Amino acid sequence: MNDSFGAGGFNATSADGGGSENKAEGVLPLVIQQVIESSDGGITMFGNQYAMISLVAIVRDVEFSSTKVTYQLEDHTGRIDAHFWLEEDGAVNTPSVAPNSYARVVGSVRNQGGSKAIMTYKIDQVNSPNDVTTHLLEVLHARYKSEENNKRKVESSVDANSNATSNGGFMETDSVGASLGLNGKQLAVYKAIKSYGTAIGINRKELQAKFNHINPSELQNIIDFMTQEGMIYTTVDSDHFLCVDA
Repeated sequence: MNDSFGAGGFNATSADGGGSENKAEGVLPLVIQQVIESSDGGITMFGNQYAMISLVAIVRDVEFSSTKVTYQLEDHTGRIDAHFWLEEDGAVNTPSVAPNSYARVVGSVRNQGGSKAIMTYKIDQVNSPNDVTTHLLEVLHARYKSEENNKRKVESSVDANSNATSNGGFMETDSVGASLGLNGKQLAVYKAIKSYGTAIGINRKELQAKFNHINPSELQNIIDFMTQEGMIYTTVDSDHFLCVDA
């Protein structure tokens, strides 16, 4: 996978120590599965490190104790616990979030006993369905922009070192395409699907956005061909794709 997610500090100011290029800052929108599959080295995406994450999920259960409130969160990808630590006057400051309603959570990710949990900085009830859809779009946008920026860096590096090798690194790509019977647009689409770094695969709309020079019907023909040849398959629905050998 080209991207990874991991445990970050509780607040942005304490997490932004270290090198200036990779200091932890900002909030990264994610879905629960991305949090569960995260590493322990800091919340990162394509080399950029983040101090916190945000989720929009259903509150399935709420448990109160003298020191904290634990919310069991669920979205279409999984479940995770979010802990909100209380001050001495915790009864006054306890967030009012009803079970079986949607909530927006901002916090850091911690590994507790081998499983991930969220140390909650802020939690608010979500009353509009549009907020749920907006969050999912933010998740896709954040990853797409990170990948796009990373590709620009890689392409700049390749251009700067194009004379270091005799073939510029393209002979291997050509041989991969030949072995699969793919070329041109087919190979480009295949590589985009294969390089996508989430368990549910790349969304059709995001794939179309990557290849806006390919009209939708032609892209569909390419997808159909690779599906029939057993190179790719659909995942959570008919609009998400993964490579068989990814």
